[in-house]
Amino acid sequence: MTRSSPPKQSPPAPRHVTPQRLAELRGGPEVPQRPLDARALAALAANPGCRRRALLDGAGVDKQAVATALGAPAPFGQSQFALVRGNAFEARVKADGGEVVLALLCAQVGEAPPEPGEVTVPDVTADGPAGRAERTRQALAGADDGWMLLDHPLLALEVAGSTAYLEPDLLAVHPDGSVSIIEIKSFPILDGTADPVKAGAAARQAAVYALALEDIRTVRENALLVCPKDFSNQPTAGLLPLRKQVAATRRQLHRLTRLDEIAAGLPEGAHFAPGQDPGALLTAVEALPAAYAPECLSTCELAFHCRARARGTGAVVALGRSVRGELGGLETVHDVLSAASGDPEAPAAADPAAEMLRRAASLRAEALAAAGTEAAATGIPARAGTWTGGAGPAGAEVS
Repeated sequence: MTRSSPPKQSPPAPRHVTPQRLAELRGGPEVPQRPLDARALAALAANPGCRRRALLDGAGVDKQAVATALGAPAPFGQSQFALVRGNAFEARVKADGGEVVLALLCAQVGEAPPEPGEVTVPDVTADGPAGRAERTRQALAGADDGWMLLDHPLLALEVAGSTAYLEPDLLAVHPDGSVSIIEIKSFPILDGTADPVKAGAAARQAAVYALALEDIRTVRENALLVCPKDFSNQPTAGLLPLRKQVAATRRQLHRLTRLDEIAAGLPEGAHFAPGQDPGALLTAVEALPAAYAPECLSTCELAFHCRARARGTGAVVALGRSVRGELGGLETVHDVLSAASGDPEAPAAADPAAEMLRRAASLRAEALAAAGTEAAATGIPARAGTWTGGAGPAGAEVS
């Protein structure tokens, strides 16, 4: 007698945080929503364990205003001069119906540049982000065998139960139907080489756009980065490989905890309106677990607040991810000093990193003793306030 296999169950429908709930988290429907752009998504993908940033960005909270209200403002954003210069450079790149940028693209990929009349430039403007995203999708889906250039299209991407709307600088549809992502940046390419940190950030942004395009069109494995050449305003370009970056970004975004799960852990009535009582705002922010790292200082408006809290508790995350990884289960400076002290009764003595720390403390003590002997022989006083290997107080600095 054959046994029939149980019927396959369809996967559960994805849960979404309602717009009403997101508005409540911002402080009410009258509080404007900050868009979750590709730059923020790329930074979030690089630190997927930070629930604080995930919820605040997903809800569209103005983190700069929150940081200011908490007394830890961050010097974020471009200067007015940089914005004007960047806008002028972008206008130059897109001039003449995209003739300049398409010539740069074709030179990099080895294709013949199209004639000006052979390029379709659809209008993707519409009321509201959802309308713009739909117009963009229709334009991409309806592209024929010719060239198409989309100026500031809008793409939709589902992230942690919320819809993010992303705005690339340009998208170019090739005659074979594939899409090239074009990033226009105002930092220079000097002697054919771009700043690796800034180019890496541009690649992460382009990877987010590629994920949003995957179900619409085939995306080419290289994005085009257009920057000023040397110290001029003349545009030049290079290719940004995306394949590994897309795979890493997809994996990291999938690791994000869903926004409804994060919001469920907030106290009743908690929200993030900067104008509320500072104590209530601090309570709401601290109810969200953060994953601070020094890299956050260049990517998140709340980084100064999170750094101060991490330092105040002596958390080793303030020393960087590499140090945090080496220290295993030791989470505070006090634990590290306790493990290095050599006291077998110390709670941290059994940690796998304790032996390494004790050896490091022994070598440091030997070096300091040798330095003291040399100082006595030469008459030069040894440095005062050095640590001798004992456990210090929580948050103590190791000199």
